[in-house]
Amino acid sequence: MKTCLKCVFVIFVLSVQTFGQEINTEDVEIIKGPPVEQRAPDQPPPTNEGGPLTPQDERENPETESPERKINTDDVDLFKPPEVVLRSDSKGKYIDYNSAEYDPMTSDYAPPENSQRGRAGEAYVITEQRLQDIRKHFMYPYYDKGGNADNEGDYQKAIQTSTPQVHKNLNFQLPFFGFRYNYTRVSLNGYLEFSDPPQNYETYPLVFPVKDWPKKNDPAFIGIFYSKCRIGNVRVEDVDQRKPGVYFRLERDLRERNDRMGVEIRERVKWDIREGVIGAQTFDPKHAIIVTWKNVSFAGGFANALYRTNTFQLVLATDEVYTYAMFNYLNLDWTSHTEAGGDTINGEGGIPAYVGFNAGNGTRSYQYKPYSQNSVIRDLSGTGFGNEKQGRHYFRIDENILLGSCNKDLDGANLDLVYAPESGNMLGGTVVNITGPCFKPTDQIICKFDTEPEVYGVYVSSNRAICIQPPLKVEGYIKFEIAIGPGTYKYKGRYYVETPATATQKIFFDDMSYNEKSPASIGMTWEKQNLTMNENAALRISLWGYRETQNRPEFLYITDLASNVQNTGAYKIIPSQYRNRNNDFLIDMQFGFIQINLTESIPVENKYGQTEVKITPLVWSRPIPLAWYFGAQWERKWGTNWAKQLCDVWLTDDRYLKNFASELPQCPCTLEQALADRGRFMPDFDCDKDANPKCYFHRQAVHCVKTGSPSLQGAEQQCCYDKNHYLMLSYDQRWGSYPRRCHNLGYMPWYENTKVPTLSQWYNDMIPRFVCCLWQEETAIGCETLRFERRPTQDCVAYQAPGVAGVYGDPHMITFDDLEYTFNGKGEFVLVRSESIRNRLEVQGRFEQMPMNAYGEVRATQLTSVVARGNSSTIIEVRQRPKEARWRYHLDVLANGERVYFDRPSLKFQHFPGVTVYTPTYIFNQSEVLVMFDSGAGVEVVENDGYMTARVYLPWTFINQTRGLFGNWSFDVLDDFTLPDGTRTGVSTNLNDMERVYNDFGMRWILDDVEDPQKGAALFTRENGQSASTFNNKTFKPEFSMVLETLIPENRSEYRNKAYDLCTASNYDCLYDYAMTYNRDVAHFSANYKASIKSLKATNRENIVSCGVLETPRFGRKDTFLFVPGTKVTFECTQDFILVGDPRRECLANGEWDIPEYGYTECLRQQEYSSRMAAITSGIILAVLIPIILVIAYVVFIVCKRYSNDRNSWQYNAAPAEPTTRTKLTEARPLSPPMSDDEYSLRSPAPSDRSSTSSMGKKRRSYDKVYRTHEPLEGLPETDFEDKPWDVEYDPDNKPPPSPTTSAVYTEPFSSKPDLVKFQSNPNLSGPHRFTYNSDDYTLPIKKNRISRQQEYSQRQAGIASGVVLAVLVPIVLLFVYIAYKFFERKQKEKDEEEEEAMNYEAQKREAQQIAARKLTAAEHFDDDAASSIISGKETTID
Repeated sequence: MKTCLKCVFVIFVLSVQTFGQEINTEDVEIIKGPPVEQRAPDQPPPTNEGGPLTPQDERENPETESPERKINTDDVDLFKPPEVVLRSDSKGKYIDYNSAEYDPMTSDYAPPENSQRGRAGEAYVITEQRLQDIRKHFMYPYYDKGGNADNEGDYQKAIQTSTPQVHKNLNFQLPFFGFRYNYTRVSLNGYLEFSDPPQNYETYPLVFPVKDWPKKNDPAFIGIFYSKCRIGNVRVEDVDQRKPGVYFRLERDLRERNDRMGVEIRERVKWDIREGVIGAQTFDPKHAIIVTWKNVSFAGGFANALYRTNTFQLVLATDEVYTYAMFNYLNLDWTSHTEAGGDTINGEGGIPAYVGFNAGNGTRSYQYKPYSQNSVIRDLSGTGFGNEKQGRHYFRIDENILLGSCNKDLDGANLDLVYAPESGNMLGGTVVNITGPCFKPTDQIICKFDTEPEVYGVYVSSNRAICIQPPLKVEGYIKFEIAIGPGTYKYKGRYYVETPATATQKIFFDDMSYNEKSPASIGMTWEKQNLTMNENAALRISLWGYRETQNRPEFLYITDLASNVQNTGAYKIIPSQYRNRNNDFLIDMQFGFIQINLTESIPVENKYGQTEVKITPLVWSRPIPLAWYFGAQWERKWGTNWAKQLCDVWLTDDRYLKNFASELPQCPCTLEQALADRGRFMPDFDCDKDANPKCYFHRQAVHCVKTGSPSLQGAEQQCCYDKNHYLMLSYDQRWGSYPRRCHNLGYMPWYENTKVPTLSQWYNDMIPRFVCCLWQEETAIGCETLRFERRPTQDCVAYQAPGVAGVYGDPHMITFDDLEYTFNGKGEFVLVRSESIRNRLEVQGRFEQMPMNAYGEVRATQLTSVVARGNSSTIIEVRQRPKEARWRYHLDVLANGERVYFDRPSLKFQHFPGVTVYTPTYIFNQSEVLVMFDSGAGVEVVENDGYMTARVYLPWTFINQTRGLFGNWSFDVLDDFTLPDGTRTGVSTNLNDMERVYNDFGMRWILDDVEDPQKGAALFTRENGQSASTFNNKTFKPEFSMVLETLIPENRSEYRNKAYDLCTASNYDCLYDYAMTYNRDVAHFSANYKASIKSLKATNRENIVSCGVLETPRFGRKDTFLFVPGTKVTFECTQDFILVGDPRRECLANGEWDIPEYGYTECLRQQEYSSRMAAITSGIILAVLIPIILVIAYVVFIVCKRYSNDRNSWQYNAAPAEPTTRTKLTEARPLSPPMSDDEYSLRSPAPSDRSSTSSMGKKRRSYDKVYRTHEPLEGLPETDFEDKPWDVEYDPDNKPPPSPTTSAVYTEPFSSKPDLVKFQSNPNLSGPHRFTYNSDDYTLPIKKNRISRQQEYSQRQAGIASGVVLAVLVPIVLLFVYIAYKFFERKQKEKDEEEEEAMNYEAQKREAQQIAARKLTAAEHFDDDAASSIISGKETTID
């Protein structure tokens, strides 16, 4: 019978559908949809006005809505004609969801569930006016009718006082407080929960996280009003008569949906959050959750307390990366339940509800102060001012909890400041949005960035103010503070300043043509939304430059490249348009930046619709050379070879600066060594094999590294490697490695020359590459001077690889000296400690117990956190995140206790005082972190699937200075087990002796929060009341046995087989880890980590023999750039050059190049080669002829001397032998009478007549030049010699005694000497005074060899030669003196001219700077017309 009745009913329904005249058309309106118009995608929604809405404003006219009644579901019929959806209410009136009368934002009826399937039917397009209208509502929609089959809409009837929560599957990922969930539990008690809460709270106020975790549950929850609640009653006078209780609505896949509900919810949520929360300007929600607690009362009250109710709503929106929470407090009538001390009638007093967030698992929490658990909790409905609505509060909750609403009820000295963006370009111009205090239009908002002058902010709304970041000469984290009026700086934060070379790139060039000397065009693009959403807005493109020619560095405006450019996101620069520009005072600027800003400032509307507030966003390019702009001016000043002139100026200036290369570390020889030296070298972002393989400045290189921290003089080392993975040298090519005088990070104080981040490096190191090499020939003198003298590559001959130690697995240690042992301590321990003054270092590790396996407790530990500190550096901690929180970041990095993140390219490398921290560019989940200290020490932490390893890298300056679990690095394992007091314990290599290692060595290095002079104090960041005792457990006894058969019993033999399948029999670490955990991942990563440490040690231990630099000859080339033993290098010369010297060299096994046989290799021009050959030939000829001439001269001299001696001497030679009867002449008569030695001897006055020794050993007799023979003397009477008997048989052996004097004398028979002079001068003497001589009056003249004239001849020749030399040298010397005089005279004249020119230049520059300052001042006041008038009114104009 019932079946028949149903059939009849179906027929009746069909007939009704067929005959539409039977439908009451007064109750049914069939409308295909209101006419809509497309909203421009880049057009912002209108600004909301007005304050909070009352419940009466929330609902439509009650006359058009049916009052609440219990709906009979038997009366529900669904009609689905085309574009018509009908549902009957309790009166039998049908609801058409496509009707203009149906408004999903205000109706009690929920849209049908199938509407969320997306892209079904005609797409709904929301109008601008409709968006404004729906955003005026305070509460988001919730329904108690329609929707599901029960016709109860979003109402959760399962939630009652006895069952206060219900489980909900989300089917998407909801990031919350570092974790991510795909489910939630909705609780009557005012929160969304993600894990089980504790059963009962014993005390109030509530404290999260639960300190007794894991013994007690620590729930993860979002608490909008966390208190014990019950469902209240609706008062008769309430306008909204919907049922009291909890409503839950889920809107998924908003981006793909085109139905009305999906589109309106998406646009409303998107623009509410974008305009309500700073930093959310690009947020596009994918899913939304709307939970409403309507008319809930407090637990424990009397019956009439059910009318004391609160109504509040939680809206969650997420794109599965970012999550935003909106708390809407419509009405708060009570604050606390009875168990928390509240009264039973009004719910007041005691401890009010908890408002905030808890991450769970004993990690983190956020309590919304001052409202949470405080009597001012009532103010929640009147504060917040989200979207200028009282009672609306915003939070960003995905990773950290960031307040998006102002807080007027909080006071203190260090209040949290929320701002976005959190970093900006050092050049300034970043628009920083601020949320913190509740602003008023009359407030004077003062912003202070580090030590720079104060900047005045701009009021936008109660929740938002704007400050423009000024130019800063600083990098890294700085203090950012704001003050209201003349008050103190209460709100504080940390702002990260990006260097111009690493800042977020906002201007992109089409190609690298901007690096050329004279490109035809330069195309560039930018994200137009970074400036304004209005494409018709006019832009100005300007050029700025930098120089260090004064006492302080200067960053100055140069010229406008274009003005009134439409904001299309693209522009093409034509350099030829600027050839006639004249910038005399700025011509020494060789690099700079392009700036794009709005010609007219953007008006910012406040909540009153006023638009007096204006801001001027701007974007900067990366540093670029400016030859394309200044090239024509340089050519007019210095000629076509202006690059050489600029290079010469730089070379001169650079030689005056101090040497910097001596303190830089040596480059590794191979790429493998460079990648393994992670304490000193990091990837160079200009040539990174993982992120930027273009390598424009180092072509043919596959990877470059540089020092992570500046040296003591602020310098930077760079090492590039070719395809063979060998170091590229600047001696071989211009693309080689170059040390840099200035580090990209700069050096304190940053406001001095050579110390400004990025700018000083470009001025002193990058631009010289252009002017000396890239804009000249490679063989130019300037380029070779740069490569060989000013920036030569430091070869790897003296490179020393670092020592490496590591920890991994359960845990296992490998010391610097390669000692391996296992230590399963539970707590915080010293890994490395060095206490030297220059190389102080502390590295500590935390070991926590492994989670339970399938058979119970695991008596082993694992590494969960590493903390390190250098000399006086920032403390860096790298901590493992919980398993559920590793969806985005695998490791937490804390700098001095504050979390830092590396999820943006500009934040991949972050510098702190004394330390640089970075993650590899190919790592996006923060699973590998490297810490580089200024001392060259490094710490690397790697995480995979929840298992960590840590490695420490130390340079050789730490040898014999380390202590701790990683031992003393001394190349001797015997002292690795050095205790804190300096004593040693025995080193054990026995696997079964790990208990002794644990007790006698490992546990001696446990740390405490109290400073120990031998071990130090724990450096770990303490959260939630934790201390060292939270982790330290000296009573914990691990499993000491390392034998697999002992660890795995026989009844689990299958695990033994798996262990041997995973691990080799000799890898006891892997076997032990698997036997303890039965987890193949633990064993796998343990084996991999050990292999990695071994590989690093092997790489660093490899001895790379290098022969060092073998320079490429100028105008020549080498067939290979290798420098290892066995390398044979062949030289060749370019065309029209001749090779001289050895054409081939070989690198020997001892690390030296072989000695060239034919000289060092050179390449000479033909003319130079011919001249050199002629000179060599002449030298050879002279080298041969001069000795021959000297020998001949010597022989001639000897012959002449002998000839002269023989010819100019006479002596009586012995006659032929006669009978011996004849007597000798000397015997017949004495030849002279005896005389005294001191009397009667006359010496010849002539020097040439002095006696000399003959070759016969006899003394020659020297006579006066007048008396030479027995011939009659002139003027004297003739003397007749009587005949005497003559012995012709004169015996020469019977010689007369030699004269006692050294001079030939005449012996006189007188007692006194005659006056010979007088005698000679009076030759005509006569009379009695005339002397007469007898034959006895004279000695017998025995004539000897006459004095040689060779000496006199030599002296004469020497005189002649000296005269000739002087005759030649004196004019030459005089000529050089004259040239030097003219040279110094010219120099003095040039110096005077330069001084005069400098004085003129200073005067003109000051005038130009005044003009630029006036223009900038006018720009700051947003008056471009005034700026133009200032420029046009001056005689000197800067183009």
